[in-house]
Amino acid sequence: MKKICAVAALAMTAGCATLTEDAMTPIAFSFSDGSNGECVLENKRGLWNAGIPSTVYVRKSDDSLRYRCNTTDGREAVGAIESEMGAKIVASAVFLDFGITDAITDKHRDYVASFVIPIRAIED
Repeated sequence: MKKICAVAALAMTAGCATLTEDAMTPIAFSFSDGSNGECVLENKRGLWNAGIPSTVYVRKSDDSLRYRCNTTDGREAVGAIESEMGAKIVASAVFLDFGITDAITDKHRDYVASFVIPIRAIED
């Protein structure tokens, strides 16, 4: 009986993103034309300033990661990256707490691992 309880407890915690996932996620950013610049990244969980190209650790969130960027030659890009729901929320919902903890912490969410920021071409 103790073994069954131990296995059940392990199975329940293995699916919870709050226990198994980091709150921060790395995203590799670059401009579509290979230029350099800076971006301000923002979601409801935080604000980050980053040089581009680079890899930035951002806080996972259920809302979009908005970006406002400028290249070194003054071109601008504005947009957003949608967050995606991870598979561990399903296990959490079924086994542990109906997904409530993961929904509060947003650790079950994810952004893409790399993102190319579209930037308009240099005008002649």
